[in-house]
Amino acid sequence: MASRNDSLVTEFVLLGLTQQPELQLPFFFLFLGIYVVTVVGNTGLIILIGLSPHLHTPMYYFLFNLSFIDLCFSSVITPKMLISFVKKNFISYAECMVQLYFFSFFVIDECFILTSMAYDRYVAICKPLLYKLTMSRQVCLMLTVGVYAMGFVGATAHIGCMLRLTFCEGGGNIINHYMCDIPPLLQLSCTSTYINELVVFIVVGINVIVPSFTIFISYTFILSNILHIRSTEGKSKAFSTCSSHIIAVSLFFGSSAFMYLKPVPVEALDQDKVSTVFYTIVGPMMNPFIYSLRNKDVHGALKQSFLRSQST
Repeated sequence: MASRNDSLVTEFVLLGLTQQPELQLPFFFLFLGIYVVTVVGNTGLIILIGLSPHLHTPMYYFLFNLSFIDLCFSSVITPKMLISFVKKNFISYAECMVQLYFFSFFVIDECFILTSMAYDRYVAICKPLLYKLTMSRQVCLMLTVGVYAMGFVGATAHIGCMLRLTFCEGGGNIINHYMCDIPPLLQLSCTSTYINELVVFIVVGINVIVPSFTIFISYTFILSNILHIRSTEGKSKAFSTCSSHIIAVSLFFGSSAFMYLKPVPVEALDQDKVSTVFYTIVGPMMNPFIYSLRNKDVHGALKQSFLRSQST
């Protein structure tokens, strides 16, 4: 293994999701299938929203960005993970830091794009007469810029603190994970990680608690408004509009909060890997289905696209 000054680690070994030989090949095909479905589903939704004029609304504008984030998010993680199932998976120090940066960037983006979608649903249900004015193109653009800005700031804070750490050969170079994530890297550092743990708690706390609180408040008002709707059909339509988003939020925030908002003992890392799978791999695959299976607008757009392709 190459070294820096004969003492510092310049490459790591990603241990992967499991070390059981009998599970390696089945897991490879399972996660390869999940990745293919993720790419096809999110790319398809991006193209469909882009080509369908009647989907050019704030709700689908945010869904377009969610699909883009999920596509990038999954592509940062899954291809490297698949290598662990077929051979020893080496990753250089530089590649590890790049993966960690973009992982942090897209996971924070997802937090705030889901928050923006909750605000959009709040305005649509609680203030329908002001919807077009409140959710104007300029407002949607500003919210999106804010989403990516928060991702940039949070990822930069994480990677800046990680770069100050020293990884020595004596501390080992095996990352007990399928990706370069913060908790397993902190376990390998041969210098103090106190600042890193403090930054993780603050940054993750802000990026989980603030969006979660905003989403909770939004849905409190939404629920109150729905309960005042007299018609059963109106209530059903409002609940249907929000149910997809609630499922996606619960899956993402539940697993990510469990992963980061707690201490990082060595014995818990295997459990953490399973938790991470839900928001890094399963979530990006499920979101296109969650938002499209019961969505009449998406079904209509798919039908129109199919008819156009048949006529050409």
